[in-house]
Amino acid sequence: MMQVMAKIKDVNFARILWCCEDSKITIDELAATISVRSTALTAESLKANGLTFPQLKRLASCFGRGALFFLEAEPVDVERAHTLAFRTLANQKPEMSSRLRLLIERVESQRDTFLSLREELKDNETVKFAPPEFDRKDLKAAAAAARKWLNLEGLNTFDTYREAVEAKGILVFRSNGYAGRWQIAKEVPVLGFAIYSIECPAIMVKKDTWESVQSFTLMHELGHILLHKESSIDDEQDMQSYKGHEREANAFAGFLLVPDEILAAIRDNEKPVEVSQFEQWLRPQTQRLGVSTEVVLRRLLDAGRLSQEAYTEYRVWRNNKAKEDTSRGVRLYRYREPKHIFGGAFIHTVLDSLQARNITLTKASRYLDGIKISDLHELEKHVANR
Repeated sequence: MMQVMAKIKDVNFARILWCCEDSKITIDELAATISVRSTALTAESLKANGLTFPQLKRLASCFGRGALFFLEAEPVDVERAHTLAFRTLANQKPEMSSRLRLLIERVESQRDTFLSLREELKDNETVKFAPPEFDRKDLKAAAAAARKWLNLEGLNTFDTYREAVEAKGILVFRSNGYAGRWQIAKEVPVLGFAIYSIECPAIMVKKDTWESVQSFTLMHELGHILLHKESSIDDEQDMQSYKGHEREANAFAGFLLVPDEILAAIRDNEKPVEVSQFEQWLRPQTQRLGVSTEVVLRRLLDAGRLSQEAYTEYRVWRNNKAKEDTSRGVRLYRYREPKHIFGGAFIHTVLDSLQARNITLTKASRYLDGIKISDLHELEKHVANR
């Protein structure tokens, strides 16, 4: 005899409507997403028929909420439903998709997990975020001080920049190149965002074919944290802005990534006539610094050593240049993915908590993007060998 699944009839329809409006989707779109009929998501139907628990879980998952959120009778308290940092980012980019909104909340949740685990470990050697004051009125000096604070020297890549920032108590996440919970889709113009906190800021960088683009995004977001002490979300237009805080963050990132002594070593008399040759001309600097040709050109432009016409012509050429798309990611080494997404600081904290038996294998797996237990053990070996 077939068992009839029990229905839950205390679902708060007003909260469903609030979530739909907040995420900018319709009831019909929600119904299609969670595989129920639109007629099942009305105040009358919910009161009379309710939802099964699996349907309620799909509803909650769609909005990044717990199932109990939709069983509470009270109206939604916006200040409790979203953090101040989230509301700041949402106001900056009101057109952002529901998937991006969920990603921001996941980053905040992951940061909270990190802080909770760190507190339980009671590790006196834990790095705390304690930056010096940086002078916004002198961005070149601020960038030089930040470079010294980060202990940057020698050859650099996105990974070394990331490690330097993490070593100062800032979490650095990077989105996945393939579809999933931690992806910023290729068609989404957002390149990164920063969530400011006096205890532990967090930065998300969109994965890009060129790691040099990721490096600039990282330092741009770092600029918002150190100079402005604020949360920010940025797209390609923001990265080219010459106004307000975006101009300051761009200049800060440029000065930090390309110090004056590196710029001085570039010979203007060797500058090619054809912009297509600029990358070869500046390769010694871009390879050493782990930055894009465009970042160096922009520094030359700001220093009065490159014309606006040449800079614009290079950008047009670069944007039209076909590039091999490797940003989707190849899932050959599943056990390494959590480190690529969450960074070394987060991974070590989770594994240390596991070793101290503060958390179970199941919890560690959940914190690490849901990897299998076998992959988790491989990740432990990978981290131990580095």
